[in-house]
Amino acid sequence: MKQRLLSLLFLLFWTVFPGFGQNTYSILPKPLRLDPGAGEFIFPSDPLIAVASTDPALRRLAEELANQIGKVTGKDTKVFAGNFRVKDGINFVTSKETKLGAEGYCLEVTPKRIIITAEQSKGFFYGVQTLLQLMPTQIYGSERAENIKWRIPCCYIEDRPRYAYRGLMLDVGRHFYPVAFIKKFIDLIAMHKMNTFHWHLTDDQGWRIEIKKYPKLTEIGSQRSQTMLGHYNDQKYDGKPYGGFYTQEEIRQVVKYAQERFVTVVPEIEMPGHALAALAAYPQYGNNPDKIYKVGTKWGVYEDVYAPKDETFRFLEDILTEVMDLFPGQYIHIGGDECPKNQWQESRFCQDLMKKEGLKDEHELQSYFIRRIDRFVTSKGRKMIGWDEILEGGISPNATIMSWRGTEGGMLAAQQHHDAIMSPGNFCYLDHYQADAKTQPLAIGGLTPLEESYAYDPTPANLATEEAKHIIGVQGNVWTEYMPSSEYVEYMTFPRAIALAEVGWTSAERKNITDFKQRLEVHKQRLDYLKVNYFGAPGNGKFTYRWPLKK
Repeated sequence: MKQRLLSLLFLLFWTVFPGFGQNTYSILPKPLRLDPGAGEFIFPSDPLIAVASTDPALRRLAEELANQIGKVTGKDTKVFAGNFRVKDGINFVTSKETKLGAEGYCLEVTPKRIIITAEQSKGFFYGVQTLLQLMPTQIYGSERAENIKWRIPCCYIEDRPRYAYRGLMLDVGRHFYPVAFIKKFIDLIAMHKMNTFHWHLTDDQGWRIEIKKYPKLTEIGSQRSQTMLGHYNDQKYDGKPYGGFYTQEEIRQVVKYAQERFVTVVPEIEMPGHALAALAAYPQYGNNPDKIYKVGTKWGVYEDVYAPKDETFRFLEDILTEVMDLFPGQYIHIGGDECPKNQWQESRFCQDLMKKEGLKDEHELQSYFIRRIDRFVTSKGRKMIGWDEILEGGISPNATIMSWRGTEGGMLAAQQHHDAIMSPGNFCYLDHYQADAKTQPLAIGGLTPLEESYAYDPTPANLATEEAKHIIGVQGNVWTEYMPSSEYVEYMTFPRAIALAEVGWTSAERKNITDFKQRLEVHKQRLDYLKVNYFGAPGNGKFTYRWPLKK
């Protein structure tokens, strides 16, 4: 009775003084259910982590948690296998129920012990992310923190995501970033309970993935003669060669690193448009094989696209075969966006092909192109994703649509019983300005503040129940024409990506922008320890941009 009274008093205090509650439970993204408790778990001098499972991934997760606790607190933290619940420690208990799902977890903190319950390793991983956020923010540091009271507020949390697909895309075609930063980017994806890293690896301005059968793709296609300086409208160039690519060994390292954090890497190989870097290396697969193609130096869309010939499809299938060997996830992204039709209109081969196949226009020719690639990807046991332009001319039978030109493409796909990932530019494009352009470093344009990203609801209200099930998730996109460094990427990506993480994880009725901002203020301290150059970070004043602030 006394314990129940204390719990009620604590809950009343948390309700009357919401600031206290937010500082105590500043969890991002917001859990499905959080019941505050009375008291605290105080770390003993030698905490124990008990793992009631032989799963090596779960054991590795427990070891990593123990290492971080030991490094920052100085406490001797040990992991051992045990099918019982230790006192004064953290217990990983595998659930035999099915209500949590693959990514769900329960977290119970009492003054005596901490219990994380999940069905699968990825659920335990997300439970650990929440547990870390209940600790003092210094837990995210890289060295021992002195004079800290290592306490965790008591609570009961039951949690699972709203959407199965929660992604963040990074374009490395326009600017190239080192493997170390790619891994940091993945760390930040995983920390915020996102589960997909969409890696945009090819574009007109650079081919960034090693393909053994076609070495010129990186020998030639990964290098451009110069880069635009300032905004596109200025039409100025820096006159400096620029390049870089990832070896297959580096890609395997990244994929393994992501897998250990329960992040799936989705590669994107652009076709039939955005092909200029590839055609600079292998012009025979273009519509003008005698043309001297050069890797793009301007931003924007080029008219040089693949020719829909049998030899082109063999070339692309060879590339995709190597790509699928590197990326074991179910999805392969083939682009499909912004494909000018001029060269197809002027090509005798293309016009003859359209007559032969009974295609009424070049949009249907693009659909023909995509369908052939879809058949190949499907034959390998994979699923194809394409930007919403692949709807034009008729959707390919097995395609998943990524809707970026608003929400209409995703709605149309869902109405045709195709899966859709929502990524509309006005909510999800993180290359837009996030505040008044006069106060910000150079960006492509537009305005997408934090509040707008957070307000997005990926499932359109006018979809029928069965159609709505085909909206499988949401993704933020980081296009990098104006982001020449990793610090620049961080500045543009965070904290808006965190808002989208909550959009993907948390039910719409539990979202509240004021509440989110309160939790975010505490969360920024964690980002500071992780040395993330987010918008508004203390170190922004020392951040050097390539170009002066826009006046």
